[in-house]
Amino acid sequence: MIIAVREALDDMKARDIVEIDVTNKSTVTDRMVIASGTSKRHVMSIGQHVQEEMKHQGLMPLGIEGLDTGDWVLVDLGDLVVHVMMPDARSFYDLEKLWGYDEEVEQDTAH
Repeated sequence: MIIAVREALDDMKARDIVEIDVTNKSTVTDRMVIASGTSKRHVMSIGQHVQEEMKHQGLMPLGIEGLDTGDWVLVDLGDLVVHVMMPDARSFYDLEKLWGYDEEVEQDTAH
């Protein structure tokens, strides 16, 4: 599933994509993917595309929020939650810091 999400984000030219393992930090999900868009319309389009691509993969999203405003779109895939945000919202909420993302540790575990 993570590969399909990553491909959907890449298809739509999402920026600054980060994957965070929250298995030991959350009872709601195991992984989060955070990405940025360049405009509200871009954020909404990315979120919509992720949702559609997951449906094509046979994975029905549990929910999608934020398509009406475009500042922050959340696609809930159960074990994976995708956050697509405007850069200002991403900076303000700083989910990476909130969830203890450490880029060096994440890169080491990815290899």
